[in-house]
Amino acid sequence: MLRQNNIAPAPGSKKDRKRVGRGTGSGHGTYSGRGCKGQKARAGNNKVRPGFEGGQLPLIKRLPRKRGFTNIFRVEYSVVNVGSLNEFESGAEVNAELMLAAGLIKSLVKPIKILADGDIDRPLTVKAQKFSASAKAKIEAAGGKAEEGEHAAKGQ
Repeated sequence: MLRQNNIAPAPGSKKDRKRVGRGTGSGHGTYSGRGCKGQKARAGNNKVRPGFEGGQLPLIKRLPRKRGFTNIFRVEYSVVNVGSLNEFESGAEVNAELMLAAGLIKSLVKPIKILADGDIDRPLTVKAQKFSASAKAKIEAAGGKAEEGEHAAKGQ
C-alpha cells in the first residue's frame, strides 16, 4: 500500500552535494577542485568580467572586424519575385493568403516585399507591404496593379 512513509525518490535521482576541502581521502581535498594557484583559484574569482583575459588585449579588441551591432528595428521581409507570380491566372487578386497557399512564402508573420526578378506576362492585382520600384513598373507594364498595404502580423 502506498503511504507517505514508504515513498522514495527514483534510484540515482538524488545525489549528495560535493563537499570540497575535507581531506585528501575525499578526493576533493588540498586544492578543492580549483587547480593550483592563479586568479581562478582564489575566493571571489567571479568578479572577472566576461571576455577579460588578465590584462592581455582581449579577443574582441584584437578582431575589430568582428565587432558591430544588430539593428533591433530592422524589418525582415518575405521576398517574392515578380517572375513567380505567373502561376496565378490572369486578372487574379494576389494577396498574402494566396501566396502562402501557392508556397511562395513560408508564413504570414513577416511582411511581404515584391522584387523585380523575372518577368510577368499577365495583368494581376498584387497586394503586398512593399514593392521595389522596378517590380511595380513590371506589374503595371503587364496591365496589373500594385497595391501597398499595412501588415497585420498573424501568428503562424
